[in-house]
Amino acid sequence: MTVDGEPAHLGQKIDPEVAQVRVDDIPLPLRPDQVYVLLNKPPGVLSTVDDPQGRTTVVDLVPLDTRIYPVGRLDADSEGLLVLTNDGALTAFATHPRNGVTKQYLALVEEKPSDRSIRRLVEGVELADGPAAARSARLIDRHGDSALVEIVMTEGRNREVRRMLDEIGHPVRRLVRTAFGPIADRSLKPGEWRDLSIDEVRAIYAAGTPGE
Repeated sequence: MTVDGEPAHLGQKIDPEVAQVRVDDIPLPLRPDQVYVLLNKPPGVLSTVDDPQGRTTVVDLVPLDTRIYPVGRLDADSEGLLVLTNDGALTAFATHPRNGVTKQYLALVEEKPSDRSIRRLVEGVELADGPAAARSARLIDRHGDSALVEIVMTEGRNREVRRMLDEIGHPVRRLVRTAFGPIADRSLKPGEWRDLSIDEVRAIYAAGTPGE
């Protein structure tokens, strides 16, 4: 354990408001005012704090006195797991591609992609704002004239997964984020939320730490 970069010692007193504590080189959030929430975002809800047009936002679904913000985003048509917090350090860590915190999606797409098309998602496709590549991608199942594809990403540009699937010729009919880093919760129904435990917050950091 370290405190502000120095080894901790027995009987040491710290100020949880300002101290930077790490255990096994993974941050240990201690501030009592920090809030961490896992929400299952329904389609049609905006991943923002305010909307000038008065549309429902993710913050509207989590009625807390503390101001919180979404970690990254899901476009309005997409659904699934989204973390909200007032911890800027976690937000910066989890959303920067270099830290490799993954987000897993299930996409219901038009027609069945070929093996080559699935490989293209990993090898990379060229989008209007630059190349994009999945950490992994695989065909899960086929349903009539549609198919279910699992995609794991480490970045989250605007509508990136949808645009990648458009690029390989298989537009998305439904897109669900099923995991945020190591956090998954099938028990949460659309619109429901729960607090994340400190262990789950640390697991997000650990998932993005090289060698962990």
